[in-house]
Parts: sequence; structure tokens; C-alpha cells
Amino acid sequence: MNELLDLLNSRPLVNGEEQDALGDPVGGRRWARERGGEGSLAELALLREARDALQGVVRGESSPAALSPLLEGVHQIPEITSDGLQWTVKAPPHARLAVEAVLAWAATERQLPGRLRPCANDQCQLFLLDRSRANRARWCSMAVCGNREKARRHYERTR
Repeated sequence: MNELLDLLNSRPLVNGEEQDALGDPVGGRRWARERGGEGSLAELALLREARDALQGVVRGESSPAALSPLLEGVHQIPEITSDGLQWTVKAPPHARLAVEAVLAWAATERQLPGRLRPCANDQCQLFLLDRSRANRARWCSMAVCGNREKARRHYERTR
């Protein structure tokens, strides 16, 4: 699930400017390799496509069907092990990280439905996975976005 958030949050706003970790080949290659990828240009293009599609789905702007093209050529292979039946995902090497992100999204939706969401701060592009008991987390960071929102509301009330 951390890989999913890493991908969703790979294009943050920093001081009001968008920073794309996958945007330039050198930085993108490093980002992909740090997560077990190969860092090829084809992999980076597919990761950007997966990120955009996943962000649209999580924001509710797109249907989960938008993720289908990312799973083309992907197969699940059953294997009997000493622990029982295990499924192995086979994907083209350049697609592995993107496929893992889509599978992590599906697992998150199944195990923690409705808990993956965008930050409630309109000036933020990040996503969060709410692990709170009450399922009421709204900000990617209470110290940054939550504090800014609370300060903004306080200022408006006292004005």
C-alpha cells in the first residue's frame, strides 16, 4: 500500500509549484529503481499513465474501468506450495510497478473501502490512507494541511 501512496503522491505541490518525481528521466529512473523497477522510459510512461488513472478513480472522476488498459498482458498463475495455493502475477517487466499499484488499489478498496482519498486541502494534490478508527481523517498531514485549514477557518471566524 505504501507503493500505491508513493505513486499517487509522486506529483506534489511544493511552494505552489507542481513537482513531478516521474517527470524527468533521471529523477524518474531513480524513483522507479528505488521501488524495484527497471527505470526504462517505457516504465516511466506507464507509471505516469497509471498514476493519472488511479488519481482519477480515487477522486471519483473516473470509473475503475479506466484501469483496465493497465492490466493488459497480465496473468495470474496458480502454484501449489507447502502453504497451499498461491497466486503469482506475471506482467511485462516494464509494467510490473504500474500493475502492482493497480493491484494495491484493488486490495485497499477490498480491505479498507473508502479510506483511500485525496487530501481535503484544496491547495494540496496529495492522497491519504485513513487508518483511524472513526474513518474521519481529512488531511494528508495534520501538521501541514490540517493546521493550515484550521488556521484559515479560525481567521475567517475572527475577522
